Amino acid sequence: MTDLAVIILAKNEVLHIERCVTNVMLMKPKQVFVVDCFSTDGTQEIATRCGATVVEHEWPGLYAKQFNWALDNLPIDATWVLRLDADEYFLPETIEEVRSLLPKTDGKQVTSGGLPPDVTSLSLSLARTFAGKRIKWGGANDVVLARFFKYGIGRCQDRAMDEHIITSEGVDYRLHGKFIDDNLNSMEWWKEKHIGYAKREAVDALAGETFKTSKSMYYRCPPYFRAFAYFCYRYFIRLGFLDGYAGWQWHFWQGLWYRWTVDKRIQEMKRKW
Repeated sequence: MTDLAVIILAKNEVLHIERCVTNVMLMKPKQVFVVDCFSTDGTQEIATRCGATVVEHEWPGLYAKQFNWALDNLPIDATWVLRLDADEYFLPETIEEVRSLLPKTDGKQVTSGGLPPDVTSLSLSLARTFAGKRIKWGGANDVVLARFFKYGIGRCQDRAMDEHIITSEGVDYRLHGKFIDDNLNSMEWWKEKHIGYAKREAVDALAGETFKTSKSMYYRCPPYFRAFAYFCYRYFIRLGFLDGYAGWQWHFWQGLWYRWTVDKRIQEMKRKW
């Protein structure tokens, strides 16, 4: 088996959890944990049936706090950890790549994998599916995230939004493969969730946290104008229109509407001050 522990945070993920756990089981990990927040839709039973260990823990308010709680409290017995969301899964070639690189274990002994000894994290591209179609244009594949890391060396950034895995030592290795973000919930659910995201990003923006990320240049531009300019950049200059109607939906809702909503929240918070 692969010397890997998988951590999946979940709440009412009946649409995704079987796909997620079944997919990651193809890596033959040593452990798969689903940290559930008292789901009421049967998520726990499905995850258990698929071979995961379910641990219940009350939501502490932020993703990073829940994930770091899992790192500190789960009985992790593996060299490597994978952070995965319930609506995400890996392409077959990515699974094979990970299995070829990470060390193997028979439960007692660990054999070295194909990575240099100073590598402590693995990053890979995030591909997106929206309205049932893979989004390929408009910069949709530009996001690269570290999701695998050595246990005891990596943690999740304690931020309200855009929380990433950071490591205290070593170097990152870029995988060739991708993983997919493919949420199957309704558009109304998506919009409601992103309204919540907008509030959290507005808090980070006003606190100056966004100036420590890749969005720093974006937030130096005038409010509202930057949302429209960002949409035009993605949809026209980066050829987002080539993805057809699904591409229009993705870049309008995520590239314009969401970013406009963040600016609206920022202005509302400033007025309250």
